[in-house]
Amino acid sequence: MKYDEKIYGSLGSIVTLLLLFLLLWFVSINTPYTPEEEGVMVSFGDSDDGGGQYTEEPASSPSESVSPPPAPAQPSDNDYMTQEDEQALALQKQREEEKKRKQQEEAERLKKQKEEEARLEAERIAQEKAIAEQKAREQAAIDKANQLGSLFGNSGSSQGANGDNSNSSGTKGNPAGHGNSGGNSWSLSGRDLKGTIGKPSLPPGTQSGVVVVSIRVNAAGKVISATQGQGTTISETATIRACIDKAYTVTFSAGEGDVIGNIKFNIQTN
Repeated sequence: MKYDEKIYGSLGSIVTLLLLFLLLWFVSINTPYTPEEEGVMVSFGDSDDGGGQYTEEPASSPSESVSPPPAPAQPSDNDYMTQEDEQALALQKQREEEKKRKQQEEAERLKKQKEEEARLEAERIAQEKAIAEQKAREQAAIDKANQLGSLFGNSGSSQGANGDNSNSSGTKGNPAGHGNSGGNSWSLSGRDLKGTIGKPSLPPGTQSGVVVVSIRVNAAGKVISATQGQGTTISETATIRACIDKAYTVTFSAGEGDVIGNIKFNIQTN
């Protein structure tokens, strides 16, 4: 009995070992082989020979790399300086053009001003020349009248005590262009006095003296212009104004065109 138990026990052990061997063998076959990492040769000291096994690593194949897009260029300080210079140049050019335009306008204004001054000066010279010629003609007429008056005086024609021709109205004068009337005198080339000169309406306190009024008479014999003339000895504006107003009321004979003359008012307040 004991002998059988030993046999069965041995067989059981063999079967168990056989099963274990088969299991291990099956597992080892299905397990993938992984090579062990090989060592790297390390050298100690000055010798180039070192322990261990050196295996050259295979060169890794270059992987495809994607380069990033280029970054936008940032403006540099030089760019800013260039822009500022361009703006400064443009502003300077604009200022120069504005200055040039103003200079041209000023030159044009001065040119027009000089032309206007030259025109006014020419008109003034022409007017003075015309007045001088008119005065020369008037003086010639007066001189001629004086010569005629002298001839009449020497002929012994009817005269008053003062040697002036008189008419029923008390007006003294002649067609030669000058005469006396009521203590006042007048001179007008080629014209005769119609009526009397009369006395001006003098303001209170008027001083004695002479007021000469320059007159312009039209073709109908009416005074159309009267101003203060040379030879006036009274400085009172009111008295001069009264004599000018009175000159506008005086009438002369008709003639051709306008003529220039004067009326002398002798103011006696005593």
